Amino acid sequence: MSRLKLSTFQYWHEVVLFALLVGLMLTAGYIAPTFTGLPAQSEMSTHVWELALLALPMTFIIITAGIDLSIGSTMALCAVVFGMGFEAGISLWICAGLALLTGTCAGALNGVFVGYLRVHPLIVTLATMAVYRGVAEGVSHARPISGFPDSFAVIGRGTVLGLPIPGLFFIVALVVAIVALSKTPFGRSVYAIGHNENTSRFSGISVDKIKLLLYTLSGTAAAMAAIMFVARRNTAKADIGQGMELDVITAVVLGGTSIYGGKGRIAGTLLGILLIHETREFVSWQWSKDEYNAIVVGVLLIVSVLLNTVLAKRRVGD
Repeated sequence: MSRLKLSTFQYWHEVVLFALLVGLMLTAGYIAPTFTGLPAQSEMSTHVWELALLALPMTFIIITAGIDLSIGSTMALCAVVFGMGFEAGISLWICAGLALLTGTCAGALNGVFVGYLRVHPLIVTLATMAVYRGVAEGVSHARPISGFPDSFAVIGRGTVLGLPIPGLFFIVALVVAIVALSKTPFGRSVYAIGHNENTSRFSGISVDKIKLLLYTLSGTAAAMAAIMFVARRNTAKADIGQGMELDVITAVVLGGTSIYGGKGRIAGTLLGILLIHETREFVSWQWSKDEYNAIVVGVLLIVSVLLNTVLAKRRVGD
């Protein structure tokens, strides 16, 4: 009986989030019926894929008790590299490769400092957040670059069998993330690092290599998100991705991933993404004020930490 109770309680966080999401959609549907309609939801879904893609590696990183504050700035740097390459007459697909290489190297640099040099991830990524954004603004002179061909815009706005192309990329990444975290020795190592890094090192887990890989993947995801953004908006500029790190971290923590490490699931992150996305879109739908969105995300972050604390105490009480 106690085993059944414990097993059921393991998914309490996801149950609570799902109930909140259903409650939000019912309330939104009552206040603004067109908001929950298929046309509106389909149109608004184009705004969520960059957030969703970035949240996957962030889940792994936070499970290890780390954090990556540089993802928005990495997006900006990759977008600028892509745009300037296009202006120089380089093939779009080579530009995309350069952007991916830039993001991967930026993430790897974070990983080297965090994993091998043992600098706290908050300090490292806070510094690179400023550096990457500054480089992007400096080399582009804060000038937007546009005029990309329609064939490229398909990546950001096209569909295959009625499904958005960015959504298909995310689904593939989601399946890989779920399998890697829940079904492989790598996933178990990630949890072990979050529980106790020193013990993991003594147990033979390659902590430094795993951290390097996770931060590198975060940079690669930021590059992919930048390419999607440029394709969708037809603009590459140095101010894209501002505030993205707050949305991503809020979605992951809201999904039940502990900021202290060792706990979290991709399913919770997915629900956190949906709740953040629908809440922000509804606020914009009703009031169209960016400052309200910032307030809402901040409140959700506080609520997510409190919810994690309460549910953790209940687990201990069981």
